[in-house]
Amino acid sequence: MDAKKRVCWLYKNEALSLGIIPKENEKNRNQARYSLEEEDWEYIVTQRMNPNHREFVEVIKKLDKNGNLVSTTEKLQSEPIQVPEGFEISKISTSKTTGQQWIQYLPKKEAQEVQEFDIDSIISKHIKSVKIPKIKPTKKSKDFDVATITDVHIGMETNKYDNSMYPVSWNYKEVIKASEMIVKNIIHEKESNDIYIDDLGDLLDGFDGKTTRGGHDLPQNMTNEQAFDCALQFKMNVVEGLLGHYQNIYVNNICNDNHSGAFGYFVNSAMKSILEIKYKNVSVTNHRKFINHYYVNDICFVITHGKDDKSLKFGFKPQLKPDSIEKIDQYLKQNNIYKKSKLIVFKKGDSHQALFDMCSSDDFYYFNYPALSPSSQWVQNNFKKGRRGFVIESYKGLDVYVKPKFINNDK
Repeated sequence: MDAKKRVCWLYKNEALSLGIIPKENEKNRNQARYSLEEEDWEYIVTQRMNPNHREFVEVIKKLDKNGNLVSTTEKLQSEPIQVPEGFEISKISTSKTTGQQWIQYLPKKEAQEVQEFDIDSIISKHIKSVKIPKIKPTKKSKDFDVATITDVHIGMETNKYDNSMYPVSWNYKEVIKASEMIVKNIIHEKESNDIYIDDLGDLLDGFDGKTTRGGHDLPQNMTNEQAFDCALQFKMNVVEGLLGHYQNIYVNNICNDNHSGAFGYFVNSAMKSILEIKYKNVSVTNHRKFINHYYVNDICFVITHGKDDKSLKFGFKPQLKPDSIEKIDQYLKQNNIYKKSKLIVFKKGDSHQALFDMCSSDDFYYFNYPALSPSSQWVQNNFKKGRRGFVIESYKGLDVYVKPKFINNDK
């Protein structure tokens, strides 16, 4: 910008007096910014100091009991307030009567440069070929296995102010260690040659330090890019760690939740592209709706996070409530699931609790799954330390064998 010019706030009539086409006033102001020569600005200042430009306006009028005027009070219109350079308006109040303005302003926050994800370099690390051990099918004792993971909350800082009641590290190293633990346990509990891996949402804790709804600030220990990289590595580790042990791997990812939202979808979309290009025996489905379902033999699995990314204020509770039964029933009827299956398993995360209810409803099981992540400081202070982990299930016909795997919270 020309050194002789300065940025000034002008009213429309002031702009016209300088022969400038008026701009639209900026939000929450009755002025707009203009770049002026020094002599033009001096002219405006002189005009503003001229009393003829400030009029007395009647603000109070007193009448007697007969309606006759007794007295009036007038105030001189206030001079326009010029906001100092380097500051921005935080609040503005204007008197409709006198034009008097009260403006609060704070130092401007420097806009942070938006860094684009270097997605190509992140993905390229996972495109490299992996030597897969030859799969040796074992004698099946069950029809298929299911591993359910939810609420990983990658990027969450559990002890930001160093005063957490139960400080636990949940950084890149610990997340990757958890992926290795998951693989080890699944292999140990393997009872079939096919496995379904269900991720029920909240894979990432947030984006730009907020939930997908843009709510309150969340303490984070990773940048957006670091969280993306960590989440993708976590998902790849789990699948590739099982490649030599299962003939077929099916992955279902919930991409509609209240923490990850679209950010989680980006990770899962990259994961799907990489895995389905590299491996013929891996299939990935990314579910975008609040409630979704898939079939295995005569069993229908209805999966959801429990809360959605925008509209649902109160999600599904750990205990099955009448309003939840009605909502699930309507979904099952709408999708003709009652007629297509002999067993229905409704699966949800969000509550960070392991509760497997097979009795409250005569029509479906109601399964809650524990969070893989440790509790946030807010949860610790408002509730309790909690238990974390994931769940392995094996199915034989319509019988289900549930095997929760919990992690030591002290590590």
